[in-house]
Amino acid sequence: MKNLKYLFLIVMTFAIASSCTKKFDSFNTNPDAVATVSPDMIATQVLKNAYRFWNPNPTDFSFAGLNDKYIARMEASPNGGQYYSPYPYSGFGSFKNLTDLKRMSEFAKGLPAEPSYQGLALFMKAFWGFQMTMDLGDIPYSEAGQAENGITRPKYDKQVDVIASVLKDFQAAELLFAQGVSFKGDIMFNGDATKWRKLCNAMQLRVIQQISKKATADQKARFAAIVSANNLLTGNADMFKLTYSDNTNASHPFYTGESQRIYDGVSKLVVDQLKAFQDRRLFYFAEPAAALISSGKLESDFAAYEGAPTEMAANLLAINNQAGKYSYINKRYTLFRTGDPMILFSYAEQCFIIAEAIEEGWITGNAQTYYENGVKANLSYYMTLPSAPTANTHGMAITQSYIDGYFTGAAAYATAGTKTDREQQIWAQRWLTEFFQGNGGYYKTFLRTGYPVYPLDPATNMNPEGNTKYWLRLKYDQNELVTNPDNYTKAVAEQYGGFDGITQVPWWLKP
Repeated sequence: MKNLKYLFLIVMTFAIASSCTKKFDSFNTNPDAVATVSPDMIATQVLKNAYRFWNPNPTDFSFAGLNDKYIARMEASPNGGQYYSPYPYSGFGSFKNLTDLKRMSEFAKGLPAEPSYQGLALFMKAFWGFQMTMDLGDIPYSEAGQAENGITRPKYDKQVDVIASVLKDFQAAELLFAQGVSFKGDIMFNGDATKWRKLCNAMQLRVIQQISKKATADQKARFAAIVSANNLLTGNADMFKLTYSDNTNASHPFYTGESQRIYDGVSKLVVDQLKAFQDRRLFYFAEPAAALISSGKLESDFAAYEGAPTEMAANLLAINNQAGKYSYINKRYTLFRTGDPMILFSYAEQCFIIAEAIEEGWITGNAQTYYENGVKANLSYYMTLPSAPTANTHGMAITQSYIDGYFTGAAAYATAGTKTDREQQIWAQRWLTEFFQGNGGYYKTFLRTGYPVYPLDPATNMNPEGNTKYWLRLKYDQNELVTNPDNYTKAVAEQYGGFDGITQVPWWLKP
C-alpha cells in the first residue's frame, strides 16, 4: 500500500508539472491522460531542479555575479553578496531528489537505456554531494535518501570520506554510461550517454584538483590514469550547459533586466585583466563608460572601459555611477530571451585543470598547449555565440585571425617565468571563462589558489566574523537543529569546535 500511495503521488506530480524530453521548457503533460510514470519524465524534472537558476529573475541573477567579483553593484545601499557573502546557509535539499532518482532507475529496469538511467542517478548524487561538502564540510552522504529504509536522521560523513565516495560514484557512473545507450528526458546532453561518460571522468579531475592540498597518492594516480585514457571532453560540443529557450518559462534570467543592468558595473578586476591580455571578451562583457565616451574615446578602444572597484563603499560607487565613470554589463545580456547558456563544465575548464596538473608535476605533458587550447576554446565559444552578435561587440568582434594571434604580451604563456607566473595565468583564464554565469562556480578555486586576488577592504567588508576575512564555508541549514540535532551538533563540534561559522576552516582547506 505504501508503494502504491507513492506511485500515485509521483504520477500526480508529473501530471501537473510541465517538463520536457529534449528541452526543459517544451514538454507539457495532460493530467487526464497520464497513467504511468516513465524514467524520462523523472530525469527531466530532476535535471530541471538541479540546473535551472534557483530564482530566474534579473535581480537575483545579477546578485549571483557579485561573490566572484565579476560585477559591482552600484547602488547606495550595500549588497551583502559584494561585501560579505551570499546567503550564509546551505543545506541538503537537493538530496530530496534521490528518492525520485531511485524510482527512475526502477522504472527503467529491462529497458535498453537502463544503465544510462542508473548512471545518471549516481552522477547526480555525486554532483550534489561534491557541491554540498565544498560548501559545508561533513555532510550526510552514505545514508542520504534512505528515509524509506527508516533512516530519517542520517549521520554526517567526514569530508575526507565524502570525497572518496563522490569519486567512487562518478567512476561507477562512468562505467554505467559506457554500457548505456541514448536515453530520453535529458535536457543537458540530449540523451548522449557518451558525453555523460566523458563528463564523469572530467568531474573526477575537478574533484581531485579541488582537494589538492589533501589529495592522496592514489587519487593523484587516478587523475593521471584518467588523463592518460583520454576519454574526456574533446571540444565545445561536449560542454555541460543548460540552454535557455524562447519559451517564456525558460528565458535567460537576465532577459529584460535593464532596470538592474544600469546598477551593474563590470568589476575593475575583470576589466583590468582583460585589458592586460588585450582580450576582446571585454567588448562582449561590457559597455564603454559613458564619461569616457564623452571625453572622446571610441567604443572600440580598450581605454574607453573602466571597471568598478568591488571593495569601494556603496555610496561612492553610486555617485560615480551617476557620473558615468564605469562600464555597465553589456546590454546584450538583457536583449535575448535565449541568452548565454549556463555553463556547468566546459572543455576550456578541463584544459586549465590539466595544464595546472602538469605544472604541479602530477602528470607529464605540455602545459602551454593545454593553456592555449583552453583559451582558444572559450574565445571560439563567444565568437559563435548567437546572443553575442556583432552589433553588440563594439566593433571588436572575435575572429579566427584574432584567436590565432592572441598569445602575445601578457597573454603569452610565461615559459620563461616561474611556475607561479604560469599558474596565475591559468587561474586568471579559468576565472574569466565563468564570467556572469550565475552558478558561483569559481569561488572554491579562489579559496584554493588565492588567485585572482579578490579585493577586500576592512572599511567596507561586512563579514560579521572579521572584517579582514573572506568567507570559507557556509553554515548548515538551521532546520538541522530540529530535524537532525544530534548528528548536526556532533559534526559542528568535531569540525569547528562547536561554532558553525563562515570563517571556520573545513578539512579540504587545512594545511
